[in-house]
Amino acid sequence: MSPGILGKKIGMTQVFRPDGQVVPVTVLKAGPCIVVQRKTPASDGYDAVQLGFMEYAKKSGVSKPRAGHFKKSGAEGVRFQREFRLEEGASGDMKAGDRVLAEEFKPTEKVDVIGVSKGRGFAGVVKRHHFRGSDETHGSMFHRAPGSIGASSFPSRVFPGLRMGGQMGNARVTVRNLEIVEVDVEDNVILVKGAVPGPNGGYVIVRRAKR
Repeated sequence: MSPGILGKKIGMTQVFRPDGQVVPVTVLKAGPCIVVQRKTPASDGYDAVQLGFMEYAKKSGVSKPRAGHFKKSGAEGVRFQREFRLEEGASGDMKAGDRVLAEEFKPTEKVDVIGVSKGRGFAGVVKRHHFRGSDETHGSMFHRAPGSIGASSFPSRVFPGLRMGGQMGNARVTVRNLEIVEVDVEDNVILVKGAVPGPNGGYVIVRRAKR
């Protein structure tokens, strides 16, 4: 049994449960994936499996070292590749060249979805950290400013991690314990309840829930 699967976010829609309840879901193209490499404690010092998401990729977009690495397991065409750590004794039958499909996941199962959030560029503290801002009245010169960022005499410095303006989004985000609502085995599509990070067409990692 695979610890997870790689895929691509298609978009959001809604489905109706048998009792009439409306459930917002995110549609994920999950697989087909191929095992690019199986790492073992004897050869690599830890137990893990490398998966590659099978889709068309131009040869010019893959470096020669990666192309040679993929060729060993017959994984030509892989563009998105990630590694899953394995617990001792788990998934011991997986080997290079094996296929991982959406059918390994079942409805009502819980998964964690990992993706890269949408990049919003440089943002101020009001948008980035939801600061209230100051008065909008005439005379106020601090409408959307952060205010004090530290004392002058002591400690005479700005503490690390202080909330300020800066790059917003474009960061790795994990959404935990999403319920699988439906699995389309023929098209390798998984519908998960709720939203997942990233834009439509963005790559995601779907792993079995850890908590």
